[in-house]
Parts: sequence; C-alpha cells; structure tokens
Amino acid sequence: MPIINRIAEFHPEMTAWRRDFHEHPEIGFEEVRTSAIVAEKLRAFGCDEVVTGIAKTGVVGVIRGNNAASGRAIGLRADMDALPILEESGVPWASKTPGKMHACGHDGHTTMLLGAAKYLAETRNFDGTVYVIFQPAEENLAGGEAMVKEGLFERFPMQRVFGLHNWPGMPAGTFLWREGPVMAAVANLEVTITGKGAHGAMPDNGNDPIVVAAAIVQALQSIVARNVEPVEAGVITIGHINGGFTYNVIPETVRMLGTARWFSKPVGDLLEKRFKETVTGIAAAFGATATADFHRAYPATVNETQSVHLAADAARAVQGEARVVPMPKPTMGGEDFSFMLEAKDGAYLMLGGGKGADDPLVHHPKYDFNDEILPIGASWWATLAERLLPRQN
Repeated sequence: MPIINRIAEFHPEMTAWRRDFHEHPEIGFEEVRTSAIVAEKLRAFGCDEVVTGIAKTGVVGVIRGNNAASGRAIGLRADMDALPILEESGVPWASKTPGKMHACGHDGHTTMLLGAAKYLAETRNFDGTVYVIFQPAEENLAGGEAMVKEGLFERFPMQRVFGLHNWPGMPAGTFLWREGPVMAAVANLEVTITGKGAHGAMPDNGNDPIVVAAAIVQALQSIVARNVEPVEAGVITIGHINGGFTYNVIPETVRMLGTARWFSKPVGDLLEKRFKETVTGIAAAFGATATADFHRAYPATVNETQSVHLAADAARAVQGEARVVPMPKPTMGGEDFSFMLEAKDGAYLMLGGGKGADDPLVHHPKYDFNDEILPIGASWWATLAERLLPRQN
C-alpha cells in the first residue's frame, strides 16, 4: 500500500501542527507546552488512555485494537525536544523563543507520530495494542533512559519498539535501514588544566596551561589513528577551549570540552583509558596538572535483525522497493533511543527529507523540517502497526 489516503487527507492539518511546534520550541525536560498539546490531541483522537508525566514531560498514548487482551503490542517512539540554537532559517514559522529552535526535526517526528495515532485510533484495523511514546530530552539529557528507568516497558508491555529520524542528506521519502549498529555510543569529555599564571612577556615566571592544552589536543588525535584497529571506528573531538581573558596574561587554568564516539565496547574502553592517560601524562610532562573526565552518555544504537527487516518491509509497502535502501554505514551521531533498544527488541530507521543539494543539515541554525514527508512517516508508523499486529479472522 502507498501513502495511506486518510493520512494524506489531513496532511495540511499535520503541517499546521508541525509549524506550531516549530514556532514554540522547548528544550529537554521543559517540553511543557509541547507535551500538553500532544496529550490533548491524543485524547481528542480517542486514544483509550493518555498517560502524562513519565520522565517529567513524557507522554504515552494507548490505542487498543481488536483482541487487545491477547497481549500483543508494539511501541512507536518520537522525540519532542528542541536545541539551544538561535534560529536563522527565515521561515514564517521560525522560533519565537530566542536561542531555542527545532534544529533536529523533532517537531516533525512528533507530528508524524501524532498523524499515525489519529489514523490508528480512527480505524483500529489491528489486533492488540499500539503504544505511541512521546519522549522528552533526547538532546544530551537522556530522556529515553529516564523513561526506561521509570518503568516504560513494565507499565506498557510490548514485544518491540521502533523509532524514526528524518535525514535531510537523503532525497525526500527515501527510507534507510541497516542491521546492527546504526548510531554511535557517546561520551562527553571535560578537561581542566592547571598551570601557573604570569605576565605574557615573562613566561618563564609561570607555567602556561594554553601551551599544555595545545599539546594535549594534538596528542588526542593520535589515539584513534594509532591505537584503534583500522577496521574499527572511533572519534575524539575537542569542541571547546576556554582560557585567559586578555592579550598579555598567561592564565592559571584552561578548560576544554569534547566528545568521543565508538560502536564496540572494547573501543570505548580503549578511548577512555588512553584519553585519561594522554591528558594527565602530557600535563605532568609540562609540570602542570590536569583532570580528565570521560562521561559516558549514550550507548550505541543497535538494531535487532528481525525488527529492522520488519520495519524495512513496512517502508517498502509505503514507498516501494526502490525508495527503501540499505544504509551503507552507521553514523557517528548519537541517539538515546539506544536505551530503549537495550531493553527491548526493535529498530531505528532514517527517512530522507532533503529539499535540495544545499540543504542545511540537522543542528544547523538554518535547518527546517520538510513538511512534504509528514504523511510518509505517519503512513509508515501506521502500516508498521497494522502489519505487525494483523487482524485475526
């Protein structure tokens, strides 16, 4: 079946929802307005239950089809939060909250799942139960982990759970899938180097932590290049350095922030070990001291084999064989849906949303979700539910 006709009928309505969410972005665990609108719409659609307050602002809608007592159930998850970015898109529905914007398309994810919920609650053309999960705080705050810890899968028992992310780097309407790892594990890195301040014209009277920081940044690049097996994958990036206040003063301290990414646990353990050794060892060699904190944030997002093929089959039913393609390699981006996939079988697909060759990608201040893919994503969710929970005659 292609895009579901009923969902296509309310495409304009979905577009209005999405643009309203975009105008009013809320960052992690602050999605008060967003979650209230989601809950209100789920009740208006006729969901059997609407549960709020999971992981502060999370919402779960319960849609029972035929023979719900059978215990057959699946979960469909969308994230709701925005990013702390000043929007520069220039669209009429741009953020009205300075310094916050939907730069990753979670406004579209929420809208697509709402569209599927509206259709599924109207038709009930499935046996069992569909749980629609609206998750807060995907960006850096691990709202997915919080929902799991608060008993998501105990309160809403399901056999599988599925996620979907828009992918502006691919043509609109193209689904990407892959077995195994699809997104990387993530650690946040923090380094504080302590030297001795001095006049910039008299460096011999101090111990310059900026020079130490420069040596550390250079050396960190050798960890992956010369310690990780070439067929494995790893990344260490320093994204922030802060030290000093003016032209001619050597500061006492320098602070650096960064990220590490990997897929296999041995690589993650190696990155942590060598990161700490490199930072503290180089600082000591310069006569300075340093702290090196390696905060593991998200595990790798790993698709369960049977689930990802079920998800890809549903995508083919909506878009056809030619527009459902294997993802050639995983991305080093992180995703807290990984916590749900650690607890439950499931899969995570990408849906192309590209508008043109020069489109801004996610996390860019000029990015805006492509509303043309709203009925495609909603139809995929609905088709997935109907195919995994078929009517038993």
